[in-house]
Amino acid sequence: MTAVITPAIVRAGEEVHLATSAGLTRYAWLVALLPLISAVVILFFGKRTPGGGWIWGVLTVGTGFVLSLGILWHFVTGGGPTGAAVDWFTIGTLRMQLGQYVDGLTAVMLVVVTAVSLCVHVYSIGYMHGDARFTWFYVALSLFTAAMLNVVIADNLFQLLIGWEVMGFCSYILIGHWWEEHVNSSSAIKAFITTRIGDVPFLFGVFVLIAATGFTTSNIQEISHLVAGGEVARGVVALGAILLFGGAVGKSAQFPLHVWLPDAMAGPTPVSALIHAATMVAAGVYMVGRTYEVFLHADPWVLQLVGAIGVVTAFGAGLLGLVQDDIKRVLAYSTISQLGYMITLMAAGPAGRNAAFFHLFTHAFFKALLFLGSGSVIHACHTNNMSEMGGLRRTMPVTFWTFTIGSLALAGVPPLAGFFSKDELLVALEHDHQWLLFWLLLGAAAVTAFYTARMVLQTFFGEYRGHGHPHESPASMTGPLVALAGATVLVGFLGFAGTGAPFFDWVYLEEPEAVTFVPWVALLSTAAALLGLAGGYAVYREWREPDPITRLGALHRLLANKYYLDDIYWRGIVRPVRDGLSAAVNWSNQVVLDGIVNGAAKVARWLSEGVRALDEEVVDGAVNGVGRTAGYAGAVLRYVQSGNVQRYAAFLFAGVVILAVIFTRI
Repeated sequence: MTAVITPAIVRAGEEVHLATSAGLTRYAWLVALLPLISAVVILFFGKRTPGGGWIWGVLTVGTGFVLSLGILWHFVTGGGPTGAAVDWFTIGTLRMQLGQYVDGLTAVMLVVVTAVSLCVHVYSIGYMHGDARFTWFYVALSLFTAAMLNVVIADNLFQLLIGWEVMGFCSYILIGHWWEEHVNSSSAIKAFITTRIGDVPFLFGVFVLIAATGFTTSNIQEISHLVAGGEVARGVVALGAILLFGGAVGKSAQFPLHVWLPDAMAGPTPVSALIHAATMVAAGVYMVGRTYEVFLHADPWVLQLVGAIGVVTAFGAGLLGLVQDDIKRVLAYSTISQLGYMITLMAAGPAGRNAAFFHLFTHAFFKALLFLGSGSVIHACHTNNMSEMGGLRRTMPVTFWTFTIGSLALAGVPPLAGFFSKDELLVALEHDHQWLLFWLLLGAAAVTAFYTARMVLQTFFGEYRGHGHPHESPASMTGPLVALAGATVLVGFLGFAGTGAPFFDWVYLEEPEAVTFVPWVALLSTAAALLGLAGGYAVYREWREPDPITRLGALHRLLANKYYLDDIYWRGIVRPVRDGLSAAVNWSNQVVLDGIVNGAAKVARWLSEGVRALDEEVVDGAVNGVGRTAGYAGAVLRYVQSGNVQRYAAFLFAGVVILAVIFTRI
């Protein structure tokens, strides 16, 4: 690969050139290539490999994880960003390249994606054991990982777009892995179509930004440099930003395109963990942060709109988590809410963006832990419904303790990872004087703690309400739980300024004030978490039917019906399109278009019949008539020229008589 010197924009008007000492960062492309190779190898040789081919996925992703740690170390020790690219092809003035751009953010995301994916690959050995399409599952899992890693290292918008779309395809086939059941196939279709709705403006946003450069480059850093330097009209920048954000709304499940993510829980639980923690939904937030200069230098209303959508998503999805019985749906709405936190913080300037990425970093570990923990419970109880669980802390101690650690991190209890990252979110809003967003997210944090307490109490406490005899999961499933629980305990300290190694100093190169610890904000955050947990315990410490939350009456109905958004989409979009527009298109196709085609065919047939009749009756008739006349004449002549002298004499005599009569008359 040939080095390409491109500037990395840190703050407006300030350039940081690529480091000359690349170290392991020059091999970042291998981290993305290895799982792609794994997918190909498993596809062709997986069924011939002992165990069904999982070993290839585990080895390649594990190797990528180790390499990612080495890349991260480059930045921990003071290394700078690096980049490299090779020419692909040229269209006019636009040079298409395949390349990588590796800065601190890239390094962190590489570690996150490979670590979570490795845990999911190992966990799936036990969870998917005996599945009819076990090998195919690992093909899709490896390809899914490779696509997200490509998004992370991509130095240009087209390369990012390729990984973006491959992820969409992989999510479709993984969510619908058990496609024999209608709910699974329909959920996969819903996810695919809904995210594609967001991808349409995203694609146009890519073209707008490339067109703004005069069709000279698609390199993200170069576009950021041009935008930050004021070389692109502000209106064009705003248009490009809002179109790009459409892609984030779809991929990261923001209002109003969030409806696909809860239904995606129909897929295997390891898939849910990968989608929610390290791929797919993380891609939208990552894309906004990677192209942040475009958002930062657009009209102010763009970031205000981003923040508004984020806070509506965070608070609205958190309330929906209160009424779910399916444990995976509780976690799904939790993910939507947490992603809303991250998107909201994008409106708070560079410090907010950094806090959002720190929360994305910590959230990946404890949310992967929670999903894999829920999978362990589902694997033991053969149900997703918390109303059919209970008392599992005694029979599944490893799952219980690790799940509890993840739950406390989600609630924001110190000193777990979720506390530090949520605290940084609130500090960034306080620093930017975004008080409305500050108090709304603080309220959403209390709601999160409340439904987290409800989830843990209904699943692990009280008496078992299901059937059968639950037991602890095998080591291939509990091992990743323990590893993720350990990470959940430790990774939050990376962002705590008091440790002497603040996360942002070497990842984002922003001002130190972005990570300043504010005691009163930390106290408020902790109080909100404890208040929510205490409220959840007070309401759900004993199992009662019906669920106490049903006493909320009209509010409960509103939440149980998911704000009626699915009904609105079904009745206002899907059914009119299916029964109205599609019926009209079908009618126009069958009646109008087919009528024109069939009419043209009939006219052509009539014309051909006329031509056939003309050919057979007139042309052939004339030709045949001439032939028959010639035949008759030949027969007469043959009769006349018979060689009989007496007949010739008779003809001669008759001719003389006729001539004599004629001349006599004259």
